[in-house]
Amino acid sequence: MSGGADSVFLLTALRERGEAAAVLHVNHKLRGADSDADEAFVRELAENAGLAFHSSSLEPREGNTEQEARRLRYGFFAECIAKGICDSVATGHTLDDQAETVLFRFLRGSGSAGLSGIRPSTENHIIRPLLSVGREEIRDWLRARNISWREDSSNANVDFQRNRIRMNILPELAQLNPSLAAVLASTAEWAQGEEDFWTGELDRLEPEYLTAAPETILIEIEPFVRLPIATQRRLLRRAIERVRGDLRSIGFQHVEAVRALMSTREGSGRIQLPELDVYRSFDMLRLAPQHFDARIERNFSVPMEIPGETTLEERRLTIGMELIAASGVYNGDVNALDWAKCRGPLNLRNWRPGDQFDRPERGEGVKLKTLFQDYRIPLWERRRWPVIVSGEEIVWTRRFGAAREFAASARTETILLVRDGIESARLNV
Repeated sequence: MSGGADSVFLLTALRERGEAAAVLHVNHKLRGADSDADEAFVRELAENAGLAFHSSSLEPREGNTEQEARRLRYGFFAECIAKGICDSVATGHTLDDQAETVLFRFLRGSGSAGLSGIRPSTENHIIRPLLSVGREEIRDWLRARNISWREDSSNANVDFQRNRIRMNILPELAQLNPSLAAVLASTAEWAQGEEDFWTGELDRLEPEYLTAAPETILIEIEPFVRLPIATQRRLLRRAIERVRGDLRSIGFQHVEAVRALMSTREGSGRIQLPELDVYRSFDMLRLAPQHFDARIERNFSVPMEIPGETTLEERRLTIGMELIAASGVYNGDVNALDWAKCRGPLNLRNWRPGDQFDRPERGEGVKLKTLFQDYRIPLWERRRWPVIVSGEEIVWTRRFGAAREFAASARTETILLVRDGIESARLNV
């Protein structure tokens, strides 16, 4: 609790109901001696109530002070729950807090997800039992019982947007509708019902339209854009949240920019959103963290383990090599090499511009880049596309198999079988 009127009322009510187990307080050190006095006040309240007092001094980093302070508080709450200090944490958010949140998010351009405001309870065991009670109603109750509370002087600082909304904008709008706070709170309740419906609907649709890969989400564009626009927007928000972990700073215009990238019939393109890289190639869309492709150097070359597996963990690449007696085994597998034809050591490396590949069914070589175009291999997959080489000659490459000169045949005595972990898992989209 902060020591303000709302949290003092909440503590009093919970204690009278026998539901208070402990008092939690975070000192953000933002107001010097006043912050320390708040902590001392809350400590005394806890002692007088016969409750355990748990506090933590957590100073927000530079930037969005309010957002960072909130993150620190809820992190502290989660630690207390994990330690068994309490089963859940009750906060003193009121109907007025709900109204301010809804208006703040509306002005910022949030959709119904943002307008759902403050939830009465969360999966993280945070509960807000005062969302139907007005701030002045609480203060009147405390005054009538001569119960004191602390006033946070920073609440009067109109440099904070929340304070401007509370002190200037809402009172002005309330002249048009005296019940404005209740109307905005009702809007949040309406939006929460909408969000609850969509959560279940997205859980059903997500496996069909969003393909999860390590740190990324892949979307096949053609079936996706046939969905209703409302569903497209919701699924894109879900995809963005899966990749980033949250939707902070993501607004309507960002979602529409992604839909615009998907709207053309063909081609490639790339846009940058906050903490997100959105990449289109052919009929596929990839959402990834920013700088995802630049984390590791593009080019690599390592000797193959034969027999055995060659693994490059940072590239999520594993190629297995197995020696097999050909008698009664050979069946035309495109990943089967003739061991006798594999001269010298074999190396695993990435595809590079200019690489030529001799396909068994053709009489002349073809550039791998041409095959990528013909088979519609997305641009992001090409960066780490593996090939096996003997000297400068390509012996094998993902999807297209063994080169003509090195391919096993009915006359092969020993087969070198290539096993590609990615291909086996059918993740080569």
